[in-house]
Amino acid sequence: MPAADLVCFNPDCRKRCAIDAVLYTCPRCGALLEVANDYSRADPGALKALWDKRRASRAKIDVSGVWRFREMLPFVEDPAQIVTLPEGNTPLFDAPGAAAYAGIDRIQFKHQGYNPTASFKDNGMTAGATQAVKLGMKRVACVSTGNTSASMAAYAAAAGLQPIVFIPRGNIAYGKLAQALEYGALTIQVEANFDRILALVRELAEECGIYLLNSLNPFRIEGQKSIVIELLDQRNWQAPDWIVLPGGNLGNVSALGKGLRELRQIGLIDRLPRVAVVQAEGAAPFYRYFHGGGGYEPIREPETLATAIRIGDPVSWPKAAGEIAATAGVAEAVTEQQIADAKAVIGRCGIGCEPASAASLAGIRKLVAGGTIDPAADIVAILTGHLLKDPDYVYRYHTGRLETPSGGKIASAFGNAPVTAPDDPAKIAELLARWSGDPLSGHGAF
Repeated sequence: MPAADLVCFNPDCRKRCAIDAVLYTCPRCGALLEVANDYSRADPGALKALWDKRRASRAKIDVSGVWRFREMLPFVEDPAQIVTLPEGNTPLFDAPGAAAYAGIDRIQFKHQGYNPTASFKDNGMTAGATQAVKLGMKRVACVSTGNTSASMAAYAAAAGLQPIVFIPRGNIAYGKLAQALEYGALTIQVEANFDRILALVRELAEECGIYLLNSLNPFRIEGQKSIVIELLDQRNWQAPDWIVLPGGNLGNVSALGKGLRELRQIGLIDRLPRVAVVQAEGAAPFYRYFHGGGGYEPIREPETLATAIRIGDPVSWPKAAGEIAATAGVAEAVTEQQIADAKAVIGRCGIGCEPASAASLAGIRKLVAGGTIDPAADIVAILTGHLLKDPDYVYRYHTGRLETPSGGKIASAFGNAPVTAPDDPAKIAELLARWSGDPLSGHGAF
């Protein structure tokens, strides 16, 4: 099942380009490109058996939760070119406390924070870095609010490539910036927002011999679709009613939608789940487009404490719009308070996540309250990054010091501040006796 080529995503163009062309957008109309795979001879039963058999293999590419499904990513002919750490194999959690908070019967979290660099970006970066090696590139770069830079730097280091990271000055969580520095990336802080920097780097890429690994790279999307392949495999190929995920640059929505359509085309699933994408209110151009009834308008100065989704002009919005339409999906937006509280609730289930991840649960709660999602629906939410990506946010929330970007107070509804006790066993015993231990009460239970 060889990959055919790169195809323009624009339905009015559909120009075809060579699979090994260094392209990110269509040379004819400027639209995004996607990898076109030939699945005409795919046998769903044979694929399931093969993928199950590989679970027992110790081969590096079989251990990967991306390349175990490599028949779905057939653009690589030589396995020696595959760059893997390995990635994937992320858990699927049940979370009764989060379900109760959202007003639903049951929820599962697919936690991509269990990847090597602690975010979903690794699923895509293994494919993007592999294509860079295939093309003989020496330098790779990305513009990032955090997770992409960490992932790209790690995979570049593993592949012997030179990583260059461009970040908005002062607008990145230190837990993410630390990773890029540790993995050896040249890190350039630019005094502009994400969207402006991306435009700048796209101008520089060819001139400076750089292979760009942001989500406009079609091979990044190919790797990220493995998230939904693994999710369906974990569920024994039973599609949920809803898949809900946060939206920043919207590459993940594009990838999951593409993966779902291909799985149904092959016959591995018999229906498409509905997809809901949730944005922060201060950085919600896609939500506004979805509900506005007019044209798409970027947000020039996006604002949210959930830095992973602090993007005002997502490059993948046309693809995301197509995937939302294909799955009869929806877009929602939530406040900083709603994100912060949902994050704390997820944590009280023993499942930590970064702020952007919690937009998924906040969005589900809002969609249930509004009647869009049935409380009895089968729902999977994607958690995109690990708790320790932004520990400062966590500490400030639980100690009552978290503020919105405009300086407004965020209430610590589920705060869990540390308490001070004297060096006195009787006093400590008294404190323990007063603590209720209610996992959703916080220290207000004293």
